[in-house]
Amino acid sequence: MHIGLGLQMANLDRTRSDADVYALELGLAARAEDAGFDSVWHSEHHFTDYQLTSQQGMVLSWLAGQTSRIKLGTFVTVLPWHDPLRVAEQFTVLDHLSGGRAVLGLGRGLGQREFVAFRVPMGESRRRFVEYSDALLEALETGVMEYDGELYQQPRVEIRPAPLASFKGRTFASAVSPESMEIMANMGVGLMVIAQKPWPTAIAELDQYRERFMELNGTEAPKPILVIVTGVGRDQARIDTLRNVRMQRWAKSVVEHYEFDNVGFEQIEGYEYYGALARNIEKRGLDTFCDFLADLQVWGSPQQVTEKLLEYVEMCDAGGLVLPLCFGGMTDDEARDSFELFATAVLPELKKHDVGGDLGVTYDASPAAVA
Repeated sequence: MHIGLGLQMANLDRTRSDADVYALELGLAARAEDAGFDSVWHSEHHFTDYQLTSQQGMVLSWLAGQTSRIKLGTFVTVLPWHDPLRVAEQFTVLDHLSGGRAVLGLGRGLGQREFVAFRVPMGESRRRFVEYSDALLEALETGVMEYDGELYQQPRVEIRPAPLASFKGRTFASAVSPESMEIMANMGVGLMVIAQKPWPTAIAELDQYRERFMELNGTEAPKPILVIVTGVGRDQARIDTLRNVRMQRWAKSVVEHYEFDNVGFEQIEGYEYYGALARNIEKRGLDTFCDFLADLQVWGSPQQVTEKLLEYVEMCDAGGLVLPLCFGGMTDDEARDSFELFATAVLPELKKHDVGGDLGVTYDASPAAVA
């Protein structure tokens, strides 16, 4: 099974310097290859303590120079915040620098303050995502960007350096609302499932996506990648801290950043789902929702974590996992201890399982090796 390390670089409550946050997670990322991970993935957020992940291409390019085997992905690049031509260049260059190890993860974004700061109307995000992704995926296949849409127009121009290899089979997109699932199936890309819905709901929507993917593309959908915040403890006291302190603080930060309790989303095109979610939070209470969100993630002893992750993979028929291991204001010692325990006691057990569609666990030595 393909196992990726997720980088979030949060500095919640500013309990330490941003430099220390980067030093910790970059240090773990540089060790991921030797520890046995198959990939490292970098999120995208801007302007707040939530995640200090504003420059994905720079971080992954740096990591390409520290490693030789692992895949380098984004979870996700938020397309409406970028010029698609720049994104095409970024991933093409990353692919050249890494010898074909780039993995393209795409999304349309949810952070309202980020949309405001980038001066992008949030109500246009779905339409922008459809047009931008259409133009981007075509450019990465042909080496030419040209598009004439409602919101995006790009005169014909070549991508230089030319794309190293096809991104088919190594492109994934995050989808939460049912409408987004339809878009991803139409795009012909794999799904990145971020744990924020009841698992039975997520599984039912995956089934719908697979059915539509087959109808639209004539082939089976790629196996999804699951993104699950994960913590491992050596004793019950540490496990209790992971769940009751770190997971809770992480869940609260998610709600704060995304404004999940903002019923104003009802009035924004493409975000009606989140308006309904806010109404549900209003009804049940914020603490209840934070508990729910925390409990969708995974924590516990090495055996408990292994069993729970394998259960989720089997339920979703997933092809891989992306696991952020630093979260919720962990101290450096807590983060390193969880990383080491995961790498030595959980990762080897997970990698014994061949689930298929595993995004390149077996690697070709040639420079252009791709998933």
